[in-house]
Amino acid sequence: MKLEVKKYLYDIKVSIESIEVYLGKERNFFNYQNNKLLRRGIEREIEIIGEAMSRILKLEPNCSIQNARRIIDTRNWVIHGYDKVDDTVIWGIIISHLPKLKIEVVKYLES
Repeated sequence: MKLEVKKYLYDIKVSIESIEVYLGKERNFFNYQNNKLLRRGIEREIEIIGEAMSRILKLEPNCSIQNARRIIDTRNWVIHGYDKVDDTVIWGIIISHLPKLKIEVVKYLES
C-alpha cells in the first residue's frame, strides 16, 4: 500500500476518533441537535473523511473500503448542500456507519 494511502486512512481514523471524543460516552441525539458547535465540528470531520476517501480512490481505485463513493458523496452534500444538512441523517451516519468504517480502516492500515 502506498504511503500516501496510509496517511489518508490515518486521517480518516483520527477524524472518527475525534467525533467519538466530541460526543463523549453519552450519545444523545438531542444534545447533538441543540449544540451548533458540536454539529459543525462533526460536520467538519465528515468533510475530512470524505476528502481523504476521495484522495484514496484517486491513488487506489480498487480500494476495498465499502461505500467509498457514498462517503465522498456525503462530504459533497455536507459542503455544497449546507442548507439542507439533516441532523437525523448525520446522526445515523455517526451511530451506524462510522463504527463500521473505523473497523475497516484499522484493518486496512494493519494489512
